[in-house]
Amino acid sequence: MGNSALIVIDMINTYDHPDAELLVPSVRRALPHLTRLIGRARAEGVPVVYANDNFGQWRSHHGEIIEATLAGENAELVEPLLPDDDSLFVVKARHSIFYETPLSYLLSELAADHVVLCGQVTEQCVLYSALDAHIRHLRVTVPRDAVAHIHGDLAEAALRMMERNMGATVLDADDVSF
Repeated sequence: MGNSALIVIDMINTYDHPDAELLVPSVRRALPHLTRLIGRARAEGVPVVYANDNFGQWRSHHGEIIEATLAGENAELVEPLLPDDDSLFVVKARHSIFYETPLSYLLSELAADHVVLCGQVTEQCVLYSALDAHIRHLRVTVPRDAVAHIHGDLAEAALRMMERNMGATVLDADDVSF
């Protein structure tokens, strides 16, 4: 086995978008699993990397993104997941955490050959990130209870695709091995 990295996708979020009403209930269900998973990774010395949208604010850095989310009406969904001083942060532009980001380089610097993908949205950013990780020959794990969705049926299909087509390990967060 090689080295793992936990990638937290788009959880620093204002939830001020058209799909938020459908997404927020799923985030609430995933939140306890996410917080435990992040806590375990930190306790085991596994790098925690936040890969997050910048909400079209290209001048923003991660501190400004965090401030904006904490000022929003769903701050309680962000506070338990905030990056700590050891966390790494990658600002992304599109669905995949790899598209036009330095994440591949960062993972190589960490000697990581295994990524655990958690966060949102299962049928969008998590799915596309899993595919991009797979084509980079990284082992992929997706904890099904630590990802949030907009559409449950599409999320289930996405998890099946990740498992079948990308060789991802899909299991519960408490069963993840780093």
